[in-house]
Amino acid sequence: MSAQTAVAVALALAATTLTNVAYLREHDAVKALPDFSPRRPVQAVRVVITDRDWLRGFALESTGFTLYVVALALAPLTLVQSLGAGGIGILAFVSARVGGRALPRHEVVGVVVSVVGLVALAVSLAGGSGEGGGGSSLEIELWLAATAAAAVIVVAVGRRFGGLAVSEGIAGGLFFSIGDLSVKVATQGGGRAAFGITVVAGYALGTALLQLGYRHGGALTVAGLATLLTNALPIAAGTVVLGEPVPTGALGAVRVLAFVAVTAGAILLARRSRG
Repeated sequence: MSAQTAVAVALALAATTLTNVAYLREHDAVKALPDFSPRRPVQAVRVVITDRDWLRGFALESTGFTLYVVALALAPLTLVQSLGAGGIGILAFVSARVGGRALPRHEVVGVVVSVVGLVALAVSLAGGSGEGGGGSSLEIELWLAATAAAAVIVVAVGRRFGGLAVSEGIAGGLFFSIGDLSVKVATQGGGRAAFGITVVAGYALGTALLQLGYRHGGALTVAGLATLLTNALPIAAGTVVLGEPVPTGALGAVRVLAFVAVTAGAILLARRSRG
């Protein structure tokens, strides 16, 4: 591992720790706020951003994001995201400690399965963690548009069938993944700096959906689902649209197993809100 990659790994780990602690602080702050509705966005924003506890959490999240951007500038997207996805374990541990409760069995299993998947992702990266060719701008735009469309559909389905916490967590993660992929593309410089627009849009919508989700469910369910999707999708995008190398043979099979495990973990974490 080069010195540059080692620095990126340290920054990515620090970023995911700060971000997931911030999610818990934001969740607790939003739960204590007066009711607000997405149908009155100006009033909702005013209620949230004038709360000091929420602002402290958001400051932590912003610090984590800054470290994450630097890590992305130093290392491949797949490597940084696989480390960031390990935040689900941090989220579960801190959530249980702060709440003074033991995690239900299915949440423990969900976290363990997810972490196993993330470890498998890290192992698979030994067979391919190069920067790739940068990908086609058109393919990147199509990926971002499809992800945004999926988020809209998920929210609509959640409102129709009553799974608001789960749907808003998933949609928030989808929009965050748009921001993450856009950050990597924008840091390539030149004309691709224009992807800064989708960086802002992705993170703004992801943050808004996360706060709405906190009103309807627990931090581990909402932020946990968002964290898993935020990292799993950009890892896939790194391979599919940015051309970052895919390992062959056994390591390639390990990467497939990793995605299956992460998906299974997300389903187990979603059960709590439905119950």
